[in-house]
Amino acid sequence: MPNESPSHPSPVSTGIEGLDDVLRGGFPANRLYLIEGDPGTGKTTLALQFLLEGARLGEPGLYVTLSESSDELRAVARSHGWSLDQVQLHELAPTTESARPDDDYTILHPSEVELGETTGAVFRQVERTNPARVVFDSLSEIRLLAREPLRYRRQILALKQFFAGRRCTVLLLDDRTAEQNDLQLHSISHGVVRLEHLATEFGAERRRLRVIKLRGLDFRGGYHDFRIVTGGMRVFPRMVAMEHQQPRQDGTVESGVPELDALLGGGLHRGTSALLMGPAGAGKSIVASQYATSAAARGQRSMVYLFDEQDGTSLVRSDALGLPLRSHVEAGRIRLQQVDPAQLSPGELIQGIRRGVERDDVRLVIIDSLNGLLASMPEERSLIVQLHELLTYLNHRGVVTLMLMAQHGLIGNMSTPIDVTYLSDAVILFRYFEVTGEVRRAISVVKNRTGRHENTIRELHFGPGVRVGPPLRQFQGVLMGTPTIADTRNRSPQDEQRQ
Repeated sequence: MPNESPSHPSPVSTGIEGLDDVLRGGFPANRLYLIEGDPGTGKTTLALQFLLEGARLGEPGLYVTLSESSDELRAVARSHGWSLDQVQLHELAPTTESARPDDDYTILHPSEVELGETTGAVFRQVERTNPARVVFDSLSEIRLLAREPLRYRRQILALKQFFAGRRCTVLLLDDRTAEQNDLQLHSISHGVVRLEHLATEFGAERRRLRVIKLRGLDFRGGYHDFRIVTGGMRVFPRMVAMEHQQPRQDGTVESGVPELDALLGGGLHRGTSALLMGPAGAGKSIVASQYATSAAARGQRSMVYLFDEQDGTSLVRSDALGLPLRSHVEAGRIRLQQVDPAQLSPGELIQGIRRGVERDDVRLVIIDSLNGLLASMPEERSLIVQLHELLTYLNHRGVVTLMLMAQHGLIGNMSTPIDVTYLSDAVILFRYFEVTGEVRRAISVVKNRTGRHENTIRELHFGPGVRVGPPLRQFQGVLMGTPTIADTRNRSPQDEQRQ
């Protein structure tokens, strides 16, 4: 544990791994923090995890509630499989006598009576239990009792001064029911964490958090996705690729199909990304499966994220083509991950990939497809930035990344929903073309940053396995889908050499 000083106290773990990562270890101890968010964003869940982590470490905790009953808090805990037996619950609910209508007619303002009684009860409970962690839920009740902004600010300052020197870390929960953003709380608090939930046009709502302030200390800025599941809150920190730099790994990754490797000048280099783009059904997923099975045959692990089809469909198709995908999946060398873009947030996807690379030593990552990823992240600009960070991270780790993208259309000029070709180190193009009333497939490489590649267009065959034919020198116009017989009589030796 780092040395503690008055200006930089040791961090206190929140009990949420991802949030501790965002905070660079946790909340600095013995300070007062504001957790704000609209009702239902997860403030209570975060606070309970904070106290339960303290109980696990032998630090007594106190939950002071003005807005929820003790029974309601225990019900929340039970829904996550928790027990609050090690946490002190202090409920400050109005008594039967204080709720009588006759008590509303007094010569004293409620803020002069009820506010003083409430804060006095909090102070007495803290002095009696001497907790190391305290949660105060919620400040909206204090705001209503105070009525006036000046009296409210003085009351919060009194809370802060009371806890100063008591070696106690305090979380103040606020549901942001004030008419305007209450920046007074931000100035008084040592740190501020805001929780948000966003309604999407379709699918589950998205949750994210942001550390607005952490006085005097560094933290991971920006928005971070999180989910509330049975067992608590899971935070997925924003990817920062520069934090994961490693020495570059040399070498190539072969597909197991010599002609395909020849198109790429010998194969894909470690720590690079390739974009496989073409119309639906042109063979992108099959070629990606060929790379995965070839890597598995060398003893390397692969992860395949399926957005557009079921994992069973991939297995059945591979069986029909003679690819040993199923046996490698059963052996654990290839993991097929079914992704529902309506449920999975981009942050959760990226953290899942990172976990596979760092814990399972995954060497090949396949995203099938970017169209599905785009559906989970409608903001195009955000997609580009997050993809850039993800690909940079994977490149630093020496991982080969295959990204599949379906283009709109079948033949001729085709469009893509988003341009990511400049992010990729290599671009492999798939096309349909027609010859004598028969639909065929073509494959070519139009970009390879890491070395030379063939400029030829080759025919692509499936079954058994993946087969790539010789260059289609007898045709021209293959990429447009309606080729014609090429005139090779005036071709120069230099043209042949370039091919």
